[in-house]
Amino acid sequence: MRTIVTRLVAGLCLSISVLGLLAYFSRVDNRYVVALASFTPFLLSVSVIGAVVAAFGRRWILFAASAAALATGVALFAPLYVPGSTAAASEDSTGPALRVMQSNLMLGLADPDQIVREVIDRDIDILTVQELTSNALSGLDAAGLEDLLPYKFTRPTPEGGGGAGIYSRFPLENERELPTFLLWNLSTDIDVGTGPPIRVYSVHPVPPYPSPTPVWASEMQLLKQEVTASAELPRVIVSGDFNSTWSHSRFRDIVDVGYTDAAESTGGGVIPTYPTDKAYPALVGIDHILSRGMQATSLERITVDGTDHHGIVAELKTTG
Repeated sequence: MRTIVTRLVAGLCLSISVLGLLAYFSRVDNRYVVALASFTPFLLSVSVIGAVVAAFGRRWILFAASAAALATGVALFAPLYVPGSTAAASEDSTGPALRVMQSNLMLGLADPDQIVREVIDRDIDILTVQELTSNALSGLDAAGLEDLLPYKFTRPTPEGGGGAGIYSRFPLENERELPTFLLWNLSTDIDVGTGPPIRVYSVHPVPPYPSPTPVWASEMQLLKQEVTASAELPRVIVSGDFNSTWSHSRFRDIVDVGYTDAAESTGGGVIPTYPTDKAYPALVGIDHILSRGMQATSLERITVDGTDHHGIVAELKTTG
């Protein structure tokens, strides 16, 4: 009886881990497959249980398969836990460090005073926001954000989650609304006073669910095309709520055209940012700061009252 139970438990754990791996590599734009991919780290961790149970029951084939699944998972996510060329970026920096903050305001309900305090306390140079409403815009202005980051490119909506904005300590030029997206996605060039301007994005593709998953996939492809064109520029920052995690192939496609995730640069690992308004901690990391020609030397997750997302703050230095 114990042998049967051992085989069933180890087999079930292995099956769950394999599902996670399949979802990680899958390009099937199905909401259930995409949802599974969101939780790949959790699914892969089950292989540890499977390996232990299989070893205890001396089911060596199941043990080997579970160990292989675990090793594959470690290899896939190791880049997020091993710092990249952060030290080299610090030594080879050709300009001052920039501190970038990303925050989804959840239908404009985030506490504007707290956001301004974070900008002050963390000496933020560039702030990207999504789900910016007209009331949130007024609230941020009233809280003093304009005094700290006087240059802005904003597209608020009267209500809902469609708005976006970029706030900067430095002048903006070439402000542009990205076409075709259902929500506002913005880009601008920021002159920081040293070197060429930095192309900065505030991005927010629609979520893969409850929105139709093919629409999400289409917008992720549009975003990839957009940032691929900008990869010819010397310095680019792509910051926002990507509604996708490292486990989604469509997110990795964007990174692979020439960008580095701040979590990858710093060895910060999987940083869950959503949701924060539940009884349990945030589970998935869908807020990211990507860069090209710049390297993240630090990455922090912060709590912002009133929203269902953690904010993130990265310090970036120019490389080369």
